Amino acid sequence: MGETEGKVEEVTRCPECNSTHLVRDYERGELVCEECGLVLDEQFIDQGPEWRAFDAEQGEKRARTGAPMTYTIHDKGLSTEIGWKNKDSYGKSIPTRNRAQLYRLRKWQRRIRVSNATERNLAFALSELDRMASGMGLPRNVRETAAMVYRKAVTKNLIRGRSIEGVVAASLYAACRQCNVPRTLDEIASASRVGRKEIGRTYRFMTRELKLKLMPTSPQDYISRFCSELKLSGEVQSKSTDILKQADDKELTSGRGPTGVAAAAIYIASILANERRTQREVADIAGVTEVTIRNRYKELTEKLDIEIAL
Repeated sequence: MGETEGKVEEVTRCPECNSTHLVRDYERGELVCEECGLVLDEQFIDQGPEWRAFDAEQGEKRARTGAPMTYTIHDKGLSTEIGWKNKDSYGKSIPTRNRAQLYRLRKWQRRIRVSNATERNLAFALSELDRMASGMGLPRNVRETAAMVYRKAVTKNLIRGRSIEGVVAASLYAACRQCNVPRTLDEIASASRVGRKEIGRTYRFMTRELKLKLMPTSPQDYISRFCSELKLSGEVQSKSTDILKQADDKELTSGRGPTGVAAAAIYIASILANERRTQREVADIAGVTEVTIRNRYKELTEKLDIEIAL
């Protein structure tokens, strides 16, 4: 009776026989009346028994699901993997006599995870993507987006005749643009093993073939990252944004490289806020030359009537 009471639904009575003995049938996913057999509800999700966890270890032990599906692994993380710790599920060490067998199982598990040429290509490319993204400190959503772009390129056979590293780098650049976490081609090239020109050429080809709709990056997208790397305050960041807004209203940013304009705005704002940084420091962070910053700096101060005491 206690078990039956624990399974009573929001519907407390059977509309046919007026019985209160309603039971969940977990095998069929139905709510059934025990008296007359009427099915009151069907196709519901088994939420499982309720439980509470008071720390991370308890939560891990009582979890009813595995890791989420991810596109950054060639098999989407759905296959199993035999770890290298030589311990069983209880955390006990595996006896030495069984370790040779475990080694063979591990080797074959690794082999059967990659069954054909496409999976082999994906396995190499996605590991390269993860290496580059880790080196650049990119967030998880950018990695997932880049993996999706690369998978689409493989499906449409766009990688034929191109290096895997070049297509991976172009996918990562496109993902950064899509997720509004802009990185320059030079930054992508420094993290990969291919040149800037090849990445740019592959990126343009992929955006055309995959019909990726990507908006051009704006100088505002770079302000927070550059200010953070230069260890500037929030006041400088907000003044830089105001300068760029005024420049945008007067159409001073069109036809100019966004990183150069952003760097010049930060340079001006740092002087106005008495947190001066040299042109060399700003240029190194922004990946532009000091000449570019000087040219943009002169344009902005003259056209926006900004007075700076040097």
